[in-house]
Amino acid sequence: MSQKPKPSHGLTVCPDCAEPLESGDRFCGACGHDLTAVPVAGVEPDRPTVAIGTPVAWPDAPPRDPGSLSTATQHPGDLPGTDSGGRDLPTMPVRTDGPVPHGADPAGETTTGSGDFELAAPDPRAAVRVDPPPASPAPAPAPSPAPTPAPATQTSASAPAAAPGPALCVACRAGRVDTDGYCENCGHAQPRERDHMERELGSVAAVSDRGLRHHRNEDAFAVSATTLPDGSPATLAIVCDGVSSATRPDEASAAAAEAAGASLLAALPRGTHPQQAMHEAIVAAAEAVNSLAEEPGQDGAEHDPHRHRNAPACTIVGSVVADGLLVVGWVGDSRVYWVPDDRATPAARLTEDDSWAAQMVAAGLMNEAEAYADERAHAITGWLGADAYELDPHTAAFKPDRSGVVVVCTDGLWNYAEGADDMARVVPADASDRPLHSAQVLVGHALDGGGHDNITVALVPFSVAPQGAGSA
Repeated sequence: MSQKPKPSHGLTVCPDCAEPLESGDRFCGACGHDLTAVPVAGVEPDRPTVAIGTPVAWPDAPPRDPGSLSTATQHPGDLPGTDSGGRDLPTMPVRTDGPVPHGADPAGETTTGSGDFELAAPDPRAAVRVDPPPASPAPAPAPSPAPTPAPATQTSASAPAAAPGPALCVACRAGRVDTDGYCENCGHAQPRERDHMERELGSVAAVSDRGLRHHRNEDAFAVSATTLPDGSPATLAIVCDGVSSATRPDEASAAAAEAAGASLLAALPRGTHPQQAMHEAIVAAAEAVNSLAEEPGQDGAEHDPHRHRNAPACTIVGSVVADGLLVVGWVGDSRVYWVPDDRATPAARLTEDDSWAAQMVAAGLMNEAEAYADERAHAITGWLGADAYELDPHTAAFKPDRSGVVVVCTDGLWNYAEGADDMARVVPADASDRPLHSAQVLVGHALDGGGHDNITVALVPFSVAPQGAGSA
């Protein structure tokens, strides 16, 4: 019978024991290794040109919020980096809120640092609303008596009325917002009512905004108008800034603003001197904030035993315009500025910060530029709260000889217009006539500057009658 040719394996030695082989061997004569299982020599598989010695140390994935289906989003601005010279690499701002209207600020930032569901912070000046969809034909119900409308005038601020029609999502600008506050299209949680607030009375207006970096608005304000016993008008504005390192700072600022506003509205019509009324209002605000620390089960310890338990705390600043007087009062680093209508005359800052920087300047250890450039500059030395060292309300009274506007604000604004002259440059020339519009402009100025903090500003016009106006 014929014999099949022996396959050539192309080996000269056994791969197991190195025994010399002949080209026709099928098994190694020394160890019995099956030479037919050895692949025919040919082109070797690709191998990396640089050997990988140790596994690459990739960073851990971002933590996932409980109940979320995805990890927290990281944007280029969240990741530090330097160039070959050791300088910070530039990062491009990331927008997720759709096209920018002509003339609007193109910079958008993402929020950081909270346990709440976070989303990119849109420019609140570009709010979008749509008309409600047309209702399907249905039999009209029997008409019911129309409710009696509320009075059109008011003497104190109240919550804004809901805008007609469902809102478009601030993140995708396409989906409608469901009644639970989430977008039906992309699922983003929508800004809360307190994220942007506006109030206007005849003689005072205020605007408060969350800004572009914080996950919530921890500022609060109260604006009101009343009359003195002789019938002359009195206008007041209170602005409070929650201390972010404390527990429930948003509740602290809200409680302080409400208590101070109520105290002034009760004291001024009784004939209490405005400066004394301001002092009493700050004391009332402090008591309201202190009471928050005494509420059982409110410190969150039962949910997170490792969470800080600092007592709720905030700063406060306020002004009263009454009977030709301008009275201011404060504790903390929120401020009051005086900006005259005639910009040829100098503006002035009427408050002194309770802060580390202010103490360094007052002690002569640093000049103002050096102190406020230090990373400790905004560490406050006075605040309202149960753990405050002592309550030391500051009050002052002025009698301007010309008309102007009083600017009451948190550091979320004055960080972008710190000096009195800087503030005067950004306050619109018609602020006395259009206080709400001017407050909106000032908030926009802070947003354009970066919006790193919550922003709150109240504007109170101060009018001085021209000489001889009352003569015949």
